[in-house]
Amino acid sequence: MLLAAALTLSAITTDVRGQSGIAAANGKTPMKTTGADIEGRIQRVLAGLRPPIGFAGQPLATLADRMTALHVCGVSVAVIHNGSIEWARGFGLTTNDCHAIGPDTLFQAGSISKPVAAMAVLALVQAGRLDLDADVNSYLRSWKVPANSYTDKEKVTLRQLLSHSAGTTVHGFAGYEAGTPVPTLIEVLNGVPPANNPPIVVDQRPGVRFRYSGGGYTIVQQLLIDVTGKPFAELLDEMVLAPLGMTRTSYRQPLPAGELGNAAMPHTVTGDPVAGGPHIYPELAAAGMWTTPTDLARFDLALLDAWAGRPMPVLSQPAVIQMLTPGLGNYGLGLIVRSSPPHRRFGHDGVNAGFISSMIAGETGDGAIVMTNGDQGDVLVAEIMQSIAAEYQWPDWVRKERKLATIDPRLLDRFTGNYRLNPTTVLHISNEGGNLFSQATGQAKFQLFPQSDRDFFTTAFDSVFTFDTDGSTDAQRLTIHQDGQDYRARRIP
Repeated sequence: MLLAAALTLSAITTDVRGQSGIAAANGKTPMKTTGADIEGRIQRVLAGLRPPIGFAGQPLATLADRMTALHVCGVSVAVIHNGSIEWARGFGLTTNDCHAIGPDTLFQAGSISKPVAAMAVLALVQAGRLDLDADVNSYLRSWKVPANSYTDKEKVTLRQLLSHSAGTTVHGFAGYEAGTPVPTLIEVLNGVPPANNPPIVVDQRPGVRFRYSGGGYTIVQQLLIDVTGKPFAELLDEMVLAPLGMTRTSYRQPLPAGELGNAAMPHTVTGDPVAGGPHIYPELAAAGMWTTPTDLARFDLALLDAWAGRPMPVLSQPAVIQMLTPGLGNYGLGLIVRSSPPHRRFGHDGVNAGFISSMIAGETGDGAIVMTNGDQGDVLVAEIMQSIAAEYQWPDWVRKERKLATIDPRLLDRFTGNYRLNPTTVLHISNEGGNLFSQATGQAKFQLFPQSDRDFFTTAFDSVFTFDTDGSTDAQRLTIHQDGQDYRARRIP
């Protein structure tokens, strides 16, 4: 109850409106909105949380209740409407103490670092200092992409690295606890101690298929340092952050001690503080940015300006069009781009140890950024985004609904037990008060809702669990249907 009480108090924060000073992104003059109108919208958003997968009659939830249930200590939100920042507020606490989250509280952005870094690359391309389609080894000085049979046939380019199609390895990075050795960037690239990742190499033909690679963006980081001769954090501040007015954003790792007092602290799935505080990420381009939702909104608004042909300080319209043209996997140069005109939208998610965030912006001039300091923030972010989308009537935003079946509760015990999904992951299926739950190793617990006598779905993500029983015997296997794939798990003792 302490968290819920703190949430109520910390919600009374400063609104941030009209930061961009631009006309509505959709070209229409917006109707004048009063403070009371905005406050009403905020309160409806806070009371209207809903999961991305729903069913008829499912009740809405409040932000306070969901933060408590998911053990998420703090949340910060900025909402873009009609081409400007309509409001930004913080909720909850930086950690389990008296520091309230506000609009200026810093969060680790995780992979949302990537599109901001990509903008710096495009600025150097625009200035004629880089070529998106040249061999990156022609720019790299301190390190080279290791040669092998794949790179002999096809050279790696910046366009491929920015769009996750270069065939590079290493999906993401775990970071380093405070007080432990932190590797140099070269040690990260080579995957040698104290780096905790394998070497970053090319292990499939470049340019053929999408595969997300934080390793690729780490190559980009080294390339920018080699080409400009400047530290990466300094370069990004000069080329992107300062011109866009992102005054609360930096790539400094670790965050200077003087800034930690106004930074959210990371928390685990159980709500406990991450040991040692924020992890340190030398992989700055991939995961090293500290920022606020308001600053990310300024970044999004600058892209929307240039996309529509209005001036913006860093990139021209042709450069932004390149950045926001989807390629393999719907990924542009640093951003995921979905839907079609006039309802295109771009965005990115970010996950670091104890921090989960998401940003979305549409060419209609609406969008939102949500940042959290808890490892169950992915569930909470999705529910907040659904509430914002419903309140602001985002076009082309479809919430999937499933039909809820009624089954004999005596069948549920046939499904309970442990199922091995892979060598490191076990699914624990439990019956709690006549409701079925699933919890994977090291992950949060999700309720499973019946779709039939043997098919169950979650509301947190789009998956169906199918148990191989007719109800007369205990299930020995289950299959998870997700993203067009089937993942099979076998019951274990």
